[in-house]
Amino acid sequence: MERGATSETHAAFLRKLRIRQLLVWLARISLLAGFIYSWEWLTGEGWLDPFLFSSPSLILQQAMQLAVSGELFYHIKTTALETIAGFLLGTASGISIATLIWASPFLSRVLDPYLVVLNSMPKVALGPFFIVTMGAGFGSVLAMAIAITIIITALVVHTSFQSVDNSYLILARSFGATRWQIFRTIIFPACIPDMIAALKVNVGLSWVGVIVGEFLVSKAGLGYLIIYGFQVFNLNLVMLSLVIVALIATVMYQVIAWLEHRLLRHRYET
Repeated sequence: MERGATSETHAAFLRKLRIRQLLVWLARISLLAGFIYSWEWLTGEGWLDPFLFSSPSLILQQAMQLAVSGELFYHIKTTALETIAGFLLGTASGISIATLIWASPFLSRVLDPYLVVLNSMPKVALGPFFIVTMGAGFGSVLAMAIAITIIITALVVHTSFQSVDNSYLILARSFGATRWQIFRTIIFPACIPDMIAALKVNVGLSWVGVIVGEFLVSKAGLGYLIIYGFQVFNLNLVMLSLVIVALIATVMYQVIAWLEHRLLRHRYET
């Protein structure tokens, strides 16, 4: 086959991929638009009670009221900062623990049952302990987010470290590589996809931790708005807070997906 024909075939293949991706995005947008329209129509026609289920127009009105007063951006900023901090600290700490117990097989055998027990413990039960020790504020909310993400990250990443093909390790040792060199050049790079997967999971877990923490102690943030909305029977405020949480969580997930694409592409290119 001539080179020009190969190039044309490849170009046609890329066009098909772009068209398929465009169709996927159009389907996603259409589905979302259809859901919003149906929600608005059902509440307008009385099929759904707007007091219980709110509606897109009522949520938009609530958002505009809070935006004019400046409260909306204050609460969004509070929760977003807590979530990002909990996400980064929980993930980094979990990877550090996984690295530590991988570096010491003895420590791994000692800590393994404790990690399993801590992972199975309902983290919400630690809320009162955090409140007593750290006070009702930012520290307790952050501690809740870290508690939910750190153990699962450590277990997932450590399992990934252990699952690397042993033949590569034997080959590296035969050339005199140290344990640190093996970790830096073989173990860690091989586990990047699993660590990215842990990041994706931690996006949701960090939001759970922060919102639960704000339920318990905070006087600011989206979790506080949800609790306050239930207390005063303002379900428009509750639905608005849930929509904002979903939007910001989606943005964080897309950032991780972009990072995954860049890292894996660089890995395959090199």
